Amino acid sequence: MKQLSYLFIVLSIMVTSCQNSSEKEKNPFFEEYTTEFKAPPFDLIKEIHYLPAFKEGIEQQKKEIDAIVKNEDAPGFENTILAFDKSGSLLTKVGSVFYNVKETDNNDELQAIAREVTPLMTQHRDNISMNMELFQKVKAVYDQRESLGLTSSQIRVVEKYYRDFVRNGAELDADDQEKLKKLNEQLAMLQLKFGEHQLAETNKNFSLIIDNEADLAGLPSGVVEAAALTAKQNGQEGKWMFTLQKPSLIPFLQYVENRDLREKIYRGYFMRGNNNNEFDNKEIAVQMSAIRAERANLLGYNTHAEYVIDDNMAKTPEKVYEFLNQLWVPALEKSKNELKEMQAIIDAEGGDFDLQSWDWWYYAEKLRKAKYDLDESQIIPYFKLDNVRDGMFWVANQLYGITFSSINSVPVYNPEVEVFEVKEADGSHLGLLYLDYHPRDSKGPGAWCTGFRESITRDGEKTAPLVSIVCNFTKPTGDTPALLNFDEVSTLFHEFGHALHGLFTTGEYKRTAGVVPQDYVELPSQIMENWAAEPEVLRHYAKHYETGEVIPDDLIQKIQNSGHFNQGFITVEYLAASILDMDWHSLTTETKVEDALQFEEASMDKIGLIDEIIPRYRTTYFGHIFDGGYSAGYYVYIWAAVLDSDAFDAFKQSGDLFNPELAAKFRKYCLSECGEDEGMVQYVKFRGQEPTVDALLSKRGLN
Repeated sequence: MKQLSYLFIVLSIMVTSCQNSSEKEKNPFFEEYTTEFKAPPFDLIKEIHYLPAFKEGIEQQKKEIDAIVKNEDAPGFENTILAFDKSGSLLTKVGSVFYNVKETDNNDELQAIAREVTPLMTQHRDNISMNMELFQKVKAVYDQRESLGLTSSQIRVVEKYYRDFVRNGAELDADDQEKLKKLNEQLAMLQLKFGEHQLAETNKNFSLIIDNEADLAGLPSGVVEAAALTAKQNGQEGKWMFTLQKPSLIPFLQYVENRDLREKIYRGYFMRGNNNNEFDNKEIAVQMSAIRAERANLLGYNTHAEYVIDDNMAKTPEKVYEFLNQLWVPALEKSKNELKEMQAIIDAEGGDFDLQSWDWWYYAEKLRKAKYDLDESQIIPYFKLDNVRDGMFWVANQLYGITFSSINSVPVYNPEVEVFEVKEADGSHLGLLYLDYHPRDSKGPGAWCTGFRESITRDGEKTAPLVSIVCNFTKPTGDTPALLNFDEVSTLFHEFGHALHGLFTTGEYKRTAGVVPQDYVELPSQIMENWAAEPEVLRHYAKHYETGEVIPDDLIQKIQNSGHFNQGFITVEYLAASILDMDWHSLTTETKVEDALQFEEASMDKIGLIDEIIPRYRTTYFGHIFDGGYSAGYYVYIWAAVLDSDAFDAFKQSGDLFNPELAAKFRKYCLSECGEDEGMVQYVKFRGQEPTVDALLSKRGLN
């Protein structure tokens, strides 16, 4: 029996070895892509390919790092900095597919892979950033960077890598490095768990089923049709299902007359991650903030906020708090005035109650109609998704001369995805743009822009970028195409701005090409939102989906007149979340948080947030800071809003929305070469001066 068992084991090992070898040969990540434009062959990539590719990628980069360390020649730019910049290509290749697909088409298999890959990747990154032999080589180049005859771009990449190593623990002693590695691994796993919980709480663990048609009173027909379709797709035919996805949630809050149901769905939304079940995120948030504080302390900073913001334009948490408070006072005052106006409507209608947070959208919509004679349902028919998309393409063409052509020859990760080839004005290939518009149970909430390949120029040859925009917009229903509300229109233009940043990026080095401070990142995206609401642009893309009629001037005027509408609420809920983020990450190691909700309440009480407004993201579903890259950085959207308002003001003042000279300068300094110098330096190259908050305050009606 023992001999048979041994023989069986040997045979099993041989079979497994053959299978692994076969899988390696067939693994798409191990070969150069042969698809058109060398795009990822999503039709060939399977779950079984990811883990072997990650492991092989780790081994390859280990060898690449080892070759740098063992090189006996004196450390120089080519054999140290450039060699390091080029390392890890397979990891980049597989990671750019895996992490993006996991966000859009998640499943149990991908989550299991992520749980296995996360500690491997965390350990691998730490082993590189705390490799003393590698750091000494980098430091040697850094110390003599001014005498090596390097270009300004080369000096910058040397300085960035040196700073990366220092900020990631290269100068710590061996014991502290081991502590740092453990903290990093704990954070990585907690972040993964937080995201899994948020996905489940948003897409799976709550739905509002309505079986009484009378409860739908007030809802536009398109919203009702969408809810009926959602119910049918979930085995509830003949009923109406509303979810916590924004295209379902927001119209329900805006229009449904049944106040109890508004409260029910809004409670479902703001209680995500706070239901004392297996998906609860309260303790995870407490743990992550404490570990981040401990890690910052280990690296020589008092708080995580100090650590993060030291690398940003703002430089210090004090500067961020000062900036946020400068906006908080006028925004809070405006929101209180909005509240008074809405309460007056309730009182006039004989409502015997005070407005609550779940009432805000409903009465804000009534206020918009009363003050501006504008009901959002009036304008939605003019915002057919395809027309809005073509409108933003037209804006980019007017500004930069680029064109977009739909192609079907490139594999996609989901059948719903569209792909466009982007060309320069001279017809040369610039890159590909993937568009993924609608909610799926497997897709994370919100909207974002990412990429499957970044633009790098090596040896005079540019790698064309593959950029992807992912959204959660209202789906088409029956004969009605996907129609967007104006917030969704702005979101699409916003993410398209990120896409242009990715498409236009130039540079020779991964570390600096297109890489900007976090509080600069939203400038390219937010400036595009400005064009979306301009009359000249609206007349181009806003056409009634049934008649083809261009949006009439009186509606455009109403949109313009209502530009300051609800800006108190919008700014306050955002600023409240930004301050909550800063408070979580301004904790020191001496401060122990026992209760996440009590901490959040104290944070909001300190700034005087009114009860009728909830922070845009409460702690338990604040994915930006606990499952994304925005910890101590959620403020960056409004920091960049100062930049984008000032930048767009330059176009307005010129008298030409598509001023070619300004567009060329913005593309060159703020999009293409933005990683070549500090963020403000690049901005001033475009604008000729630093921005002020005046344009932002004016745009939001806060002055």
